[in-house]
Amino acid sequence: MAATSDTVTDALADNGRAQVAARKAASRTVWTRWLMLSPALITILVCGLAPLFIILAYSLMKPGDYAGVICCKIVPDAWINLFFEQDMFSDAMAPNYAYYIIFARSILMALFTTALALGVGFPTAYFIATRSPKLRNLMLFLITIPFWTNLLIRTYSIIMVLQDQGVLNKILMKLGIIDQPLQLMYTNIAISYGLSYAYLPYMVLPLYASMEKLDFRLIEAGYDLYATRFQVLRRLIIPLVKPGIVAGSILVFIPAIGDYVITTQLGGGTTMMFGSLISQQFLTARNWPQGSALSLGLMALVMIALLIYAKKAVGRAES
Repeated sequence: MAATSDTVTDALADNGRAQVAARKAASRTVWTRWLMLSPALITILVCGLAPLFIILAYSLMKPGDYAGVICCKIVPDAWINLFFEQDMFSDAMAPNYAYYIIFARSILMALFTTALALGVGFPTAYFIATRSPKLRNLMLFLITIPFWTNLLIRTYSIIMVLQDQGVLNKILMKLGIIDQPLQLMYTNIAISYGLSYAYLPYMVLPLYASMEKLDFRLIEAGYDLYATRFQVLRRLIIPLVKPGIVAGSILVFIPAIGDYVITTQLGGGTTMMFGSLISQQFLTARNWPQGSALSLGLMALVMIALLIYAKKAVGRAES
Protein backbone atom coordinates (compact mmCIF):
# COMPACT_ATOMS: atom_id res chain seq x y z
CA MET A 1 0.00 0.00 0.00
CA ALA A 2 2.84 2.38 0.81
CA ALA A 3 4.44 1.78 -2.58
CA THR A 4 1.16 2.39 -4.30
CA SER A 5 0.66 5.62 -2.36
CA ASP A 6 4.13 6.84 -3.30
CA THR A 7 3.48 6.03 -6.94
CA VAL A 8 0.23 8.04 -6.94
CA THR A 9 1.98 10.94 -5.21
CA ASP A 10 4.78 10.95 -7.76
CA ALA A 11 2.27 10.80 -10.61
CA LEU A 12 0.35 13.78 -9.21
CA ALA A 13 3.58 15.71 -8.75
CA ASP A 14 4.64 14.96 -12.31
CA ASN A 15 1.20 16.01 -13.57
CA GLY A 16 1.45 19.26 -11.63
CA ARG A 17 4.91 20.01 -13.00
CA ALA A 18 3.67 19.23 -16.52
CA GLN A 19 0.77 21.65 -16.10
CA VAL A 20 3.10 24.38 -14.81
CA ALA A 21 5.47 23.80 -17.73
CA ALA A 22 2.54 23.91 -20.17
CA ARG A 23 1.32 27.22 -18.68
CA LYS A 24 4.82 28.69 -18.93
CA ALA A 25 5.13 27.53 -22.54
CA ALA A 26 1.72 29.05 -23.38
CA SER A 27 2.74 32.29 -21.68
CA ARG A 28 6.00 32.39 -23.64
CA THR A 29 4.02 31.75 -26.84
CA VAL A 30 1.67 34.65 -26.10
CA TRP A 31 4.55 37.00 -25.33
CA THR A 32 6.34 35.88 -28.49
CA ARG A 33 3.26 36.62 -30.56
CA TRP A 34 2.83 40.06 -29.00
CA LEU A 35 6.53 40.75 -29.59
CA MET A 36 6.17 39.81 -33.25
CA LEU A 37 3.06 41.98 -33.58
CA SER A 38 4.62 44.96 -31.81
CA PRO A 39 6.12 46.63 -34.95
CA ALA A 40 2.72 46.60 -36.65
CA LEU A 41 0.93 47.78 -33.51
CA ILE A 42 3.43 50.60 -32.99
CA THR A 43 3.05 51.66 -36.62
CA ILE A 44 -0.75 51.71 -36.32
CA LEU A 45 -0.54 53.66 -33.06
CA VAL A 46 1.96 56.24 -34.29
CA CYS A 47 0.76 56.67 -37.87
CA GLY A 48 -2.94 55.96 -37.43
CA LEU A 49 -4.35 56.58 -33.97
CA ALA A 50 -2.01 59.32 -32.76
CA PRO A 51 -2.93 61.78 -35.57
CA LEU A 52 -6.62 61.13 -34.90
CA PHE A 53 -6.19 61.95 -31.22
CA ILE A 54 -4.31 65.13 -32.16
CA ILE A 55 -7.13 66.18 -34.49
CA LEU A 56 -9.66 65.38 -31.78
CA ALA A 57 -7.71 67.50 -29.29
CA TYR A 58 -7.49 70.39 -31.77
CA SER A 59 -11.25 70.26 -32.37
CA LEU A 60 -11.85 70.89 -28.65
CA MET A 61 -9.52 73.88 -28.39
CA LYS A 62 -9.86 77.57 -29.10
CA PRO A 63 -8.46 78.82 -32.44
CA GLY A 64 -5.36 80.97 -32.34
CA ASP A 65 -5.29 84.56 -33.53
CA TYR A 66 -3.53 83.77 -36.82
CA ALA A 67 -3.33 79.98 -36.92
CA GLY A 68 -2.98 76.99 -34.66
CA VAL A 69 -4.83 76.58 -31.39
CA ILE A 70 -4.76 77.88 -27.83
CA CYS A 71 -3.95 74.90 -25.63
CA CYS A 72 -5.21 73.86 -22.22
CA LYS A 73 -8.74 75.15 -22.67
CA ILE A 74 -11.60 72.94 -23.85
CA VAL A 75 -14.07 74.85 -26.03
CA PRO A 76 -16.77 72.87 -27.93
CA ASP A 77 -17.54 75.76 -30.30
CA ALA A 78 -16.20 73.92 -33.36
CA TRP A 79 -18.55 70.99 -32.81
CA ILE A 80 -21.50 73.27 -32.16
CA ASN A 81 -20.77 75.12 -35.40
CA LEU A 82 -21.14 71.88 -37.33
CA PHE A 83 -24.88 72.07 -36.70
CA PHE A 84 -25.63 75.63 -35.63
CA GLU A 85 -24.36 79.13 -36.35
CA GLN A 86 -24.69 82.30 -34.31
CA ASP A 87 -26.62 85.22 -35.75
CA MET A 88 -24.43 88.23 -36.57
CA PHE A 89 -26.72 90.70 -34.79
CA SER A 90 -27.84 88.62 -31.81
CA ASP A 91 -26.85 85.62 -29.71
CA ALA A 92 -29.55 83.42 -31.26
CA MET A 93 -28.45 80.11 -32.75
CA ALA A 94 -29.79 78.91 -36.10
CA PRO A 95 -29.17 75.75 -38.12
CA ASN A 96 -25.97 75.94 -40.15
CA TYR A 97 -27.61 75.43 -43.53
CA ALA A 98 -24.39 76.24 -45.40
CA TYR A 99 -22.69 73.16 -44.00
CA TYR A 100 -25.80 71.06 -44.59
CA ILE A 101 -25.89 72.06 -48.26
CA ILE A 102 -22.18 71.40 -48.77
CA PHE A 103 -22.42 68.00 -47.12
CA ALA A 104 -25.54 67.06 -49.10
CA ARG A 105 -23.84 68.17 -52.33
CA SER A 106 -20.78 66.07 -51.48
CA ILE A 107 -22.93 63.00 -50.78
CA LEU A 108 -24.87 63.40 -54.03
CA MET A 109 -21.67 63.90 -56.02
CA ALA A 110 -20.09 60.84 -54.40
CA LEU A 111 -23.21 58.75 -55.08
CA PHE A 112 -23.29 59.88 -58.72
CA THR A 113 -19.59 59.12 -59.06
CA THR A 114 -20.11 55.66 -57.56
CA ALA A 115 -23.02 54.97 -59.91
CA LEU A 116 -21.02 56.14 -62.92
CA ALA A 117 -18.00 54.05 -61.91
CA LEU A 118 -20.29 51.04 -61.41
CA GLY A 119 -21.92 51.57 -64.81
CA VAL A 120 -18.52 51.59 -66.51
CA GLY A 121 -16.72 49.14 -64.23
CA PHE A 122 -19.32 46.34 -64.27
CA PRO A 123 -19.19 45.59 -68.01
CA THR A 124 -15.43 46.16 -67.98
CA ALA A 125 -14.91 43.60 -65.21
CA TYR A 126 -17.27 41.14 -66.92
CA PHE A 127 -15.44 41.52 -70.21
CA ILE A 128 -12.07 40.91 -68.53
CA ALA A 129 -13.37 37.90 -66.59
CA THR A 130 -14.62 36.23 -69.78
CA ARG A 131 -11.30 36.51 -71.65
CA SER A 132 -8.48 33.99 -71.75
CA PRO A 133 -6.11 33.95 -68.73
CA LYS A 134 -3.26 35.53 -70.67
CA LEU A 135 -5.46 38.37 -71.93
CA ARG A 136 -6.91 38.86 -68.46
CA ASN A 137 -3.48 39.51 -66.99
CA LEU A 138 -2.73 42.06 -69.69
CA MET A 139 -6.03 43.89 -69.13
CA LEU A 140 -5.59 43.93 -65.37
CA PHE A 141 -2.12 45.33 -65.91
CA LEU A 142 -3.61 48.13 -68.02
CA ILE A 143 -6.25 48.81 -65.35
CA THR A 144 -3.60 49.23 -62.65
CA ILE A 145 -1.35 51.53 -64.69
CA PRO A 146 -3.09 54.73 -63.41
CA PHE A 147 -2.00 53.81 -59.87
CA TRP A 148 1.59 54.35 -60.98
CA THR A 149 0.94 58.03 -61.71
CA ASN A 150 0.42 60.81 -59.20
CA LEU A 151 -3.23 61.87 -58.79
CA LEU A 152 -2.40 65.51 -59.51
CA ILE A 153 -0.81 64.58 -62.85
CA ARG A 154 -3.88 62.53 -63.78
CA THR A 155 -6.08 65.48 -62.86
CA TYR A 156 -4.11 67.80 -65.15
CA SER A 157 -4.47 65.25 -67.95
CA ILE A 158 -8.25 65.46 -67.50
CA ILE A 159 -7.99 69.25 -67.76
CA MET A 160 -6.19 68.83 -71.11
CA VAL A 161 -9.17 66.78 -72.31
CA LEU A 162 -12.01 68.95 -71.01
CA GLN A 163 -10.76 72.51 -71.43
CA ASP A 164 -12.13 74.80 -74.16
CA GLN A 165 -9.29 73.96 -76.55
CA GLY A 166 -8.98 70.44 -75.22
CA VAL A 167 -9.05 67.12 -77.00
CA LEU A 168 -12.79 66.50 -76.57
CA ASN A 169 -13.92 69.88 -77.91
CA LYS A 170 -11.53 69.62 -80.87
CA ILE A 171 -12.88 66.19 -81.82
CA LEU A 172 -16.50 67.36 -81.56
CA MET A 173 -15.74 70.42 -83.68
CA LYS A 174 -13.87 68.35 -86.28
CA LEU A 175 -16.88 66.06 -86.58
CA GLY A 176 -19.19 69.05 -86.99
CA ILE A 177 -21.26 68.19 -83.92
CA ILE A 178 -20.66 71.60 -82.32
CA ASP A 179 -19.74 75.00 -83.75
CA GLN A 180 -18.01 76.41 -80.68
CA PRO A 181 -16.28 74.83 -77.68
CA LEU A 182 -18.46 73.56 -74.85
CA GLN A 183 -17.91 74.87 -71.35
CA LEU A 184 -17.00 71.63 -69.61
CA MET A 185 -14.45 72.83 -67.11
CA TYR A 186 -15.50 74.08 -63.67
CA THR A 187 -18.80 72.23 -63.78
CA ASN A 188 -20.31 69.29 -61.91
CA ILE A 189 -19.84 67.24 -65.09
CA ALA A 190 -16.08 67.80 -64.96
CA ILE A 191 -15.93 66.90 -61.26
CA SER A 192 -17.96 63.72 -61.76
CA TYR A 193 -15.87 62.70 -64.75
CA GLY A 194 -12.63 63.34 -62.87
CA LEU A 195 -13.71 61.44 -59.76
CA SER A 196 -14.99 58.50 -61.81
CA TYR A 197 -11.78 58.33 -63.83
CA ALA A 198 -9.56 58.53 -60.75
CA TYR A 199 -11.40 55.89 -58.72
CA LEU A 200 -12.59 53.57 -61.50
CA PRO A 201 -9.87 50.95 -60.77
CA TYR A 202 -11.20 50.67 -57.22
CA MET A 203 -14.49 49.52 -58.74
CA VAL A 204 -13.14 47.26 -61.47
CA LEU A 205 -10.76 45.19 -59.35
CA PRO A 206 -13.28 44.03 -56.67
CA LEU A 207 -15.83 43.31 -59.39
CA TYR A 208 -13.32 41.27 -61.33
CA ALA A 209 -12.37 39.33 -58.20
CA SER A 210 -16.02 38.32 -57.78
CA MET A 211 -16.66 37.62 -61.46
CA GLU A 212 -13.53 35.49 -61.79
CA LYS A 213 -15.07 33.05 -59.28
CA LEU A 214 -18.41 33.07 -61.10
CA ASP A 215 -19.56 29.65 -62.33
CA PHE A 216 -20.53 30.44 -65.92
CA ARG A 217 -22.30 27.08 -66.19
CA LEU A 218 -25.11 28.70 -64.19
CA ILE A 219 -25.42 31.37 -66.88
CA GLU A 220 -25.55 28.73 -69.58
CA ALA A 221 -28.23 26.92 -67.57
CA GLY A 222 -30.22 30.16 -67.41
CA TYR A 223 -30.12 30.51 -71.17
CA ASP A 224 -31.10 26.84 -71.54
CA LEU A 225 -34.18 27.62 -69.43
CA TYR A 226 -35.11 30.38 -71.93
CA ALA A 227 -34.15 33.27 -69.69
CA THR A 228 -33.48 36.56 -71.43
CA ARG A 229 -30.18 38.40 -71.10
CA PHE A 230 -31.74 40.87 -68.69
CA GLN A 231 -33.16 38.06 -66.53
CA VAL A 232 -29.78 36.32 -66.41
CA LEU A 233 -28.15 39.59 -65.42
CA ARG A 234 -30.72 40.44 -62.75
CA ARG A 235 -31.32 37.01 -61.24
CA LEU A 236 -27.95 35.30 -61.67
CA ILE A 237 -24.98 37.57 -62.30
CA ILE A 238 -25.81 40.50 -60.02
CA PRO A 239 -26.71 38.39 -56.92
CA LEU A 240 -23.58 36.27 -57.35
CA VAL A 241 -21.21 39.23 -57.70
CA LYS A 242 -22.97 41.39 -55.10
CA PRO A 243 -20.00 41.29 -52.67
CA GLY A 244 -17.80 42.78 -55.40
CA ILE A 245 -20.40 45.46 -56.15
CA VAL A 246 -20.62 46.45 -52.49
CA ALA A 247 -16.84 46.44 -51.98
CA GLY A 248 -16.22 48.50 -55.12
CA SER A 249 -18.96 50.98 -54.22
CA ILE A 250 -17.49 51.51 -50.75
CA LEU A 251 -13.97 51.93 -52.11
CA VAL A 252 -15.19 54.59 -54.57
CA PHE A 253 -17.71 56.38 -52.36
CA ILE A 254 -15.45 56.97 -49.33
CA PRO A 255 -12.59 58.79 -51.11
CA ALA A 256 -14.99 60.58 -53.47
CA ILE A 257 -16.99 62.21 -50.67
CA GLY A 258 -13.90 63.86 -49.17
CA ASP A 259 -11.79 64.44 -52.27
CA TYR A 260 -9.94 67.74 -52.46
CA VAL A 261 -7.53 67.69 -55.40
CA ILE A 262 -9.96 66.76 -58.16
CA THR A 263 -12.85 68.90 -56.93
CA THR A 264 -10.59 71.93 -56.56
CA GLN A 265 -8.80 71.61 -59.90
CA LEU A 266 -11.82 70.64 -62.01
CA GLY A 267 -14.40 72.63 -60.07
CA GLY A 268 -12.31 75.79 -60.02
CA GLY A 269 -13.54 76.71 -56.55
CA THR A 270 -17.03 77.42 -57.91
CA THR A 271 -18.51 74.27 -56.37
CA MET A 272 -17.76 73.95 -52.67
CA MET A 273 -17.33 70.33 -51.61
CA PHE A 274 -16.59 68.90 -48.18
CA GLY A 275 -12.90 68.37 -48.87
CA SER A 276 -12.57 71.94 -50.11
CA LEU A 277 -14.39 73.21 -47.02
CA ILE A 278 -11.96 71.41 -44.71
CA SER A 279 -8.99 72.79 -46.64
CA GLN A 280 -10.47 76.28 -46.51
CA GLN A 281 -10.80 76.14 -42.73
CA PHE A 282 -7.15 75.12 -42.31
CA LEU A 283 -5.48 77.25 -44.99
CA THR A 284 -7.69 80.30 -45.55
CA ALA A 285 -9.78 80.84 -42.43
CA ARG A 286 -6.90 79.58 -40.22
CA ASN A 287 -9.52 77.98 -38.00
CA TRP A 288 -7.84 74.69 -37.13
CA PRO A 289 -10.45 73.56 -34.57
CA GLN A 290 -13.26 73.97 -37.10
CA GLY A 291 -11.32 72.10 -39.78
CA SER A 292 -10.55 69.32 -37.29
CA ALA A 293 -14.21 69.03 -36.27
CA LEU A 294 -15.30 68.89 -39.91
CA SER A 295 -12.74 66.15 -40.64
CA LEU A 296 -13.81 64.02 -37.69
CA GLY A 297 -17.49 64.63 -38.41
CA LEU A 298 -17.10 63.38 -41.96
CA MET A 299 -15.15 60.34 -40.78
CA ALA A 300 -17.74 59.59 -38.09
CA LEU A 301 -20.65 59.70 -40.55
CA VAL A 302 -18.86 57.40 -42.97
CA MET A 303 -17.95 54.99 -40.17
CA ILE A 304 -21.55 54.91 -38.90
CA ALA A 305 -22.80 54.11 -42.39
CA LEU A 306 -20.23 51.31 -42.77
CA LEU A 307 -21.08 49.85 -39.35
CA ILE A 308 -24.79 49.83 -40.18
CA TYR A 309 -24.09 48.05 -43.44
CA ALA A 310 -21.75 45.56 -41.77
CA LYS A 311 -24.35 44.77 -39.11
CA LYS A 312 -27.00 44.15 -41.76
CA ALA A 313 -24.61 42.02 -43.79
CA VAL A 314 -23.78 39.88 -40.74
CA GLY A 315 -27.49 39.52 -39.97
CA ARG A 316 -28.24 38.34 -43.49
CA ALA A 317 -25.32 35.89 -43.38
CA GLU A 318 -26.52 34.40 -40.07
CA SER A 319 -30.08 34.07 -41.31
